[in-house]
Amino acid sequence: MARRLTARVTAELDRRLTPVDAMLQRRYPGDGPGRQPVHTVYVPADRFTTDLCRQWGEQAVDTLDRFPPLPFPTGLRDRVLAKLSTEPIEDLRLDFEDGYGVRDNAEEDETARAAATALRDGPRPVFVGLRCKSLDRADRDRAVRTLDVFFDALGPPPPGFVITLPKVRAVEQVAAMALLCEELESAYALPGASLRFEVQIETTEAVLGADGTATVSRMITAAGGRCVGLHYGTYDYSAACGIAAAHQSLDHPVADHAKAVMQVAAAGTGVRLSDGSTNVLPVGDLDAVHAAWRLHTRLVRRSLERGFYQGWDLHPAHLPTRYAATYAFFRESLDATVARLSAYLTRRSDGVLEEPATARALAGHLRRGLDCGAFDPDEVSVDRATLEVL
Repeated sequence: MARRLTARVTAELDRRLTPVDAMLQRRYPGDGPGRQPVHTVYVPADRFTTDLCRQWGEQAVDTLDRFPPLPFPTGLRDRVLAKLSTEPIEDLRLDFEDGYGVRDNAEEDETARAAATALRDGPRPVFVGLRCKSLDRADRDRAVRTLDVFFDALGPPPPGFVITLPKVRAVEQVAAMALLCEELESAYALPGASLRFEVQIETTEAVLGADGTATVSRMITAAGGRCVGLHYGTYDYSAACGIAAAHQSLDHPVADHAKAVMQVAAAGTGVRLSDGSTNVLPVGDLDAVHAAWRLHTRLVRRSLERGFYQGWDLHPAHLPTRYAATYAFFRESLDATVARLSAYLTRRSDGVLEEPATARALAGHLRRGLDCGAFDPDEVSVDRATLEVL
């Protein structure tokens, strides 16, 4: 009886659920492949030069020298200084939006050509892209024109190039961005589906729509597989919620709510999350610099604990605390993470029965730590190939 039931019912369930299976696989493919940067640095597009990354690293080291003691444990000193000398910026955005402002068309055209030429000629960081203006009515033509001029001068973009779309207010704007990427690929003979973009979540409409739904979830679907990131915009979003300027911060409750919605919407989709920035810069006298470093360290740590492994940095002196806080976060649990994952792989319980999902989280922690330089391969006894397949 059971065998007859199994065949008949399985066939009926397959008939009903096969379309659902396809939808789930398409919508929730799992974590995105490859390395995720720990931060994104935004610079006005007209200030970008091929020497910018080196200059930021040197300015970061200079600030450490001028305002001792180190704002992090001395045990991290060599690791942080090595990062600042070899890869001070992991992810760079050439900003044509708020950081650049409104210029006349001729000036922005020239900036787009010059920035594209400098980017093409290199050197450049591992991850790079640009932030265009929004697709709201007032900015739409300028956003398209900047991308058109930029790609005309750039040619094929470097691997991992990404466009950041700001101030998104409607699902249709994300669908339009996907169409714009398709048109750019066609116009400049780029491989199909090669252009990707991030959506900045900095308007209330992007979190909760007029129909009461989580708009950001619908935006991911509307992107047609081109959306690779959701970036929280601290100050635009806080202001839209009516938060007084003195209390606008990425740890405000309205920020936590927006980011929790983003996190659930992006889970399992391969779309990565980035927290926002702090506008408190490590500048001024010693007390001011150290206060800014303490704040930045706390905020970076807070984001990491909440599963936001990327954030924005606005000033060279933010780099030391970005890397120090990130390295400390990953290193402090390194031994325990390796031990727990090794026990899982060898089927030892060691007093804790790990679930497969937890094993994936342990492996992800080690991958992220290796990718950002928090620890070296010889400190992780589990080989990288195993970490990748979990």
